[in-house]
Amino acid sequence: MVRVHPEMLHRQTLPPGLMGDDIWKHRFQDIRHYEAYLARNGVVVRKFFLHLSKQEQKRRFLERLETPQKNWKFSASDIQERAYWDDYMQAYEAMIRHTASEVAPWYVVPADNKWFTRLVVAAAVIETLDSLALAYPTVSDEARAALQAAHRQLLAE
Repeated sequence: MVRVHPEMLHRQTLPPGLMGDDIWKHRFQDIRHYEAYLARNGVVVRKFFLHLSKQEQKRRFLERLETPQKNWKFSASDIQERAYWDDYMQAYEAMIRHTASEVAPWYVVPADNKWFTRLVVAAAVIETLDSLALAYPTVSDEARAALQAAHRQLLAE
């Protein structure tokens, strides 16, 4: 079960019927159905969760605070939200578990090392593109003849 902090829900303007115990069950179901719809219509769905450790997040926050050029990346609310780390991890796990499917898989990528993260994501994208067997359309002899006629006509102008 996914838990949401009550103070977060109070700030939301959700329709009255959505606040019950089944909110996440329904949301996960909607996500799976929407992604299946996209896949049926030719959209390739790949989802990436860039998993940053709590220690690395702390290191990056400190770097942002200690480097004036990076101050803009930091928000005081980051520290407040960090107190909910375990709750966020549980929510992410539930979301991944309940929304992963054959047509819309999740890739959980370790993100402490940016170079490695980029390598894994790039490899997944390349693998997906390769699986599509993409190719330029072939031009029939009839269409090629029409193209040559158009070429001649343009040159004659």
